Amino acid sequence: MNMIISNASQEPIYQQIITQLKNAMVRGELAAGDALPSIRTLAKDLQISVITTKRAYEELERDGYIHTVPGKGSFVAAQNQELLRETRLRLVKEKLAEAVEAARRIGLSPHELRHMLDLMYEE
Repeated sequence: MNMIISNASQEPIYQQIITQLKNAMVRGELAAGDALPSIRTLAKDLQISVITTKRAYEELERDGYIHTVPGKGSFVAAQNQELLRETRLRLVKEKLAEAVEAARRIGLSPHELRHMLDLMYEE
């Protein structure tokens, strides 16, 4: 998994790590039981402080997204499937809201938008 960290972002670096790891879990790129890079390895790869990666991992563990096994590393935790589904549904809803807004800006009717969605869904 490639992570992109922006020093110019208003979002703190540890939060960027958290967001990207959570998004990878929601998209299914990281599944329950998958090993995460060690704190030191991730810090080295991203050229950031070990303290920053440690904070990100601690918050992910506190929120139940990962679990750490001493001497073994950190792993993606088994997620509550209903919670994961709700997160994925929220992501779809956000994307649909963007599409609706774009359709309104160009004067597309709800019927035309539904037709486009139907066609895309069938592909």
